[in-house]
Amino acid sequence: MKQHILCLGDSNTHGYCADPNDCADHGIRFNENERWTCLLQTLLGDGYLVTEEGLSGRTTVFVDPLHESMDALSVAYPLLKSHEYIDLLVIMLGTNDTKDRLGMNAACIGLGMERLVRKCMSVDCWGGKKPNILIIAPPHIGEELKDPCMGDGCAAKSRELAFYYQQKADLLGCHFLDAQALGCEFNKIDYMHLTKAGHATLAQALAQRIPEML
Repeated sequence: MKQHILCLGDSNTHGYCADPNDCADHGIRFNENERWTCLLQTLLGDGYLVTEEGLSGRTTVFVDPLHESMDALSVAYPLLKSHEYIDLLVIMLGTNDTKDRLGMNAACIGLGMERLVRKCMSVDCWGGKKPNILIIAPPHIGEELKDPCMGDGCAAKSRELAFYYQQKADLLGCHFLDAQALGCEFNKIDYMHLTKAGHATLAQALAQRIPEML
């Protein structure tokens, strides 16, 4: 059996492209030669199976009053069971949790990540092995963000996520990675989605680190 890596995330795992000129297909989603999940599969090789579970707008545990089924917590059990067995679960969430309408500060988002991880650990999808989870703090939202649906406080909250996520990773015995520290580039249009170069940076960093986690 291949080592199975499940990538749970939001639009940056789904591959949303805010700048059609940055995508080979000039569409709203990076293609299979550009998304970090697909690049990771190529870099790791045939001994691994990388599965992407990205949903635009997804949060850790917070219910969005405008869109249904956006919180990962409520779908964690069927989602993980549908992909068992899992050797490594990669979670990169938190950008959408910073939305003003959800009313959460960075500390609360950290607690949301903890609750989600504990739920994932409790699901019988690990093939009898200890749950193995990597928490990734997403890159910082740019101060230039002008999106009334996100609100005004998102950038500041996003800068604090790595601090709280590192704490939760240490508490729960998870791996941790700070995408901001890797230099994963966000675009200059909406300031909260990875560029093609950002996808490549993340994939390369993960390809170096993941074999050590398995």
